[in-house]
Amino acid sequence: MDKKLEYAKRWFDKAKNDLLDADNNLAADKVPYDTVCFHCQQTAEKLLKGFLVAHGCEYPITHNLFVILDKVTEYDGLAESLREAIALLNPYAVEIRYPGDELTLTIDNATEARQAVQKVLEWVQQKFGQLFE
Repeated sequence: MDKKLEYAKRWFDKAKNDLLDADNNLAADKVPYDTVCFHCQQTAEKLLKGFLVAHGCEYPITHNLFVILDKVTEYDGLAESLREAIALLNPYAVEIRYPGDELTLTIDNATEARQAVQKVLEWVQQKFGQLFE
């Protein structure tokens, strides 16, 4: 396997760990909704950055999923289909991590975030399925 695909696989493996964190928390007796939403956002971020790495492209140093998605669409215009999922996940990057003006989240938010990141996961897996084995 060439080096850029090896590095992309490492990004995808990290993304899978974030998704596992989200899923484990969703299955808990007491669900930390903010943590689930954060890990779903992180999964999407790492999947998209892994996509860029696999194409030999430097990824933007940002948590803003729209900025990353714009870069991904330069390589594959079909990524535009992820924009709705990205819109749902993007607020969970920073705002919910610290006390202050945090969002009040519910199981509905956590479930929606999990469904949104599933769309990103399936899209990236279609492109690089062999790296998810």
